[in-house]
Amino acid sequence: MTLTIRDATPADVPQILQFAKDLATYEREPDAVSATEADIHEGLFGAKPLVEALIAEIDGVAQGFAIFFKTFSTWTGKPGFWLDDLYVNPDARGSGAGTALLKAIAALAVARGYARFDWWVLDWNTPSIGFYKAMGAKAMDEWTVYRLDGDTLDNAAR
Repeated sequence: MTLTIRDATPADVPQILQFAKDLATYEREPDAVSATEADIHEGLFGAKPLVEALIAEIDGVAQGFAIFFKTFSTWTGKPGFWLDDLYVNPDARGSGAGTALLKAIAALAVARGYARFDWWVLDWNTPSIGFYKAMGAKAMDEWTVYRLDGDTLDNAAR
């Protein structure tokens, strides 16, 4: 088995969208993905890319992905990464692909002089929580995520 982590290319956009849909299904929100291939392409490869993506391949076949973007902390005065999505196909779990994706992002953060690398995980997702803890990640349990979207976002903007 040969495991490779590489930067995503425009040719990966359909696979990235499929991984996003598979992740949404895993996270019990199978109808939540409204993104299109054009949206993913613009976010990754448009005139002003908003995110970066890595692809995990096993024996040349895409088996997982990670989408992440730059953040900034006024507390550290330095940038960091926010991991938006991490997904590995069920048949490839345990292959080291997830670990390799996280390590690749961590290595990019260190190489760029970034201070941290953050993400969230659903409370019920104990396999992922165990995986992240095994990597040395710590839960930020004292923080609660808030969101404005849809009508509440429109109302707040008025």
